[in-house]
Amino acid sequence: MADRDMESGKEKEYEYTGSASAPQYDYGEAEPITGSKWTHLKDSFKRNPNARMVTVAVDADGKPLPDQPPAEPALSMKLKDRHLQMIAIGGSIGTGLFVGSGAALEAGGPASLVIAYGLIGVMLFCTVQALGELAVAFPVAGSFAVYASRFLDPAWGFAMAWNYALSWLVALPLEIVAASITLSFWEGARGVNPAVWVTIFLIVIISINLFGVRGYGEAEFVFSIIKVTAVIGFIILGIIIDVGGVPGSSYMGAAFWYNPGAFHNGFKGLCSVFVTAAFSFAGTELVGLCAAETENPRKTLPTAVKQVFWRITLFYMVSLTIVGCLVPYDDPNLIGASSSDANASPFVIAVRNAGISVVPSIMNVVILIAVLSVGNSSIYGASRTIAALADQGQAPKILGYIDRSGRPLVAIIFSSAFGFIAYIVAAGDTVRGEAFTWMLAISGLAAIFNWASICLCHIRFRKAWKLQGHTLDELAFRSQATVWGSWAGFIFNILVLIAQFWTGMAPVGYAEMTAGERVQNFFEAYLAFPIVALFYIVFKIVYKTRFKRAHEIDVTSGKRELNLPELLAQERAEQAMWPKWKKFYKILC
Repeated sequence: MADRDMESGKEKEYEYTGSASAPQYDYGEAEPITGSKWTHLKDSFKRNPNARMVTVAVDADGKPLPDQPPAEPALSMKLKDRHLQMIAIGGSIGTGLFVGSGAALEAGGPASLVIAYGLIGVMLFCTVQALGELAVAFPVAGSFAVYASRFLDPAWGFAMAWNYALSWLVALPLEIVAASITLSFWEGARGVNPAVWVTIFLIVIISINLFGVRGYGEAEFVFSIIKVTAVIGFIILGIIIDVGGVPGSSYMGAAFWYNPGAFHNGFKGLCSVFVTAAFSFAGTELVGLCAAETENPRKTLPTAVKQVFWRITLFYMVSLTIVGCLVPYDDPNLIGASSSDANASPFVIAVRNAGISVVPSIMNVVILIAVLSVGNSSIYGASRTIAALADQGQAPKILGYIDRSGRPLVAIIFSSAFGFIAYIVAAGDTVRGEAFTWMLAISGLAAIFNWASICLCHIRFRKAWKLQGHTLDELAFRSQATVWGSWAGFIFNILVLIAQFWTGMAPVGYAEMTAGERVQNFFEAYLAFPIVALFYIVFKIVYKTRFKRAHEIDVTSGKRELNLPELLAQERAEQAMWPKWKKFYKILC
């Protein structure tokens, strides 16, 4: 990109890079694609020489220029409003809700289930609001990982990016194996080698992502509609079952809250549910990554962010309250519930216990779709994060390859390759169980670290924004939770990390465990922490980075619009013409 000097008539070329040590690129003109459809398809895979994932203009000494040109989008901005809305929903409705909630119910009881998911939901609302403000102001690829480098410390941004990428890389084979196991619910599929299902799922998921962000958006749109319909259907059916509306059943009410009880395993049981709840909500932050590939993030992101509260309230709080009324925490089918065992889903158990034979199969289909949705998001999340790292010089340069269709092609292929680990399913239950327990441990705390980082980034951004003479009126979207909500979210994330440490060191029933089992349990619960620490410390020592001061923070580069005040004025003039009901609705949604 060039900045034209009006006096000399010459163009001054600026290098774009994420840091002084990032690779330098040779700009050039992309050759026009002509010819047949086959030529178009073939040429779409060629590199776009003008594409940049993370763009910061620097001078000859590698220092950011005071007046940053607007970022040149690298990715294909083909996500529409409906895609973003459904991606936000799909990111928060998955195996954590449908299956993981069973383990949470068994560990803490129905009251702990509602309390923990509710508090984590409030924390996530604050976090997503903070992310929305940052993503609308700076819709850059790599999102919160790039924000951590910009507003906190490049070393911390490096650690967060690789932590997030690794969590998605290992989630892909985990979810594919979970999908193959889910099929064992039906008798006709039990005799088939699970490697066959792994192959089918891999082909489907990789193909969707190779269609680019439009393919990913359309797939998530369909997946999310199915999941939302299923949750609403379960809520209606659950209420009917609870009040005795099913033939042969009687009124249940909240009987299971009294016998066997509302809580299980006391305060430690509640802390255990916090960790499971946090895992269940992981993926909601994908709306931040999608900002760089959205047609108009200034309009679509605020709506997606504001609706998170209602999704949490409806899909989580209401459905899990009903689950707690229909399934006792001592139900034997909940024992050993895991993300790969659909039979341990409290949603399936609730319907099965009511004597309804058809619905459990339908719920298992929904769980299967949810698993595939997470696998689909795994490639998307990992590839965009890794490509942004490559563009900042923090990963091999080839991973930053962007083709003419706006796809980070090499990063997609690299991320997809991890899915082939799923073939370990053919090695038997014992080997598969050990391998995937440790892979799950790698991704266990990734969301907590990233959410805490997002809240801290927002706090630092607000301070730098004010210190450098800007006002909140210049922001296209402001967090409804304000900066105090970010403080609350940050503190609560730290408390969840402490709770995870405690339950990892001394889990429920630890007195009956051997020393070796307790050590293994701790690392299964807390393995992500030493991984993050290793990335951070090594980068810190090698590049000698330091925590950024408020006056040093770059609050200019990465903006998509050149005349934001004028655009905002136009939007506010339109909003002034809205009827009162629409103004009220837009505040909430």
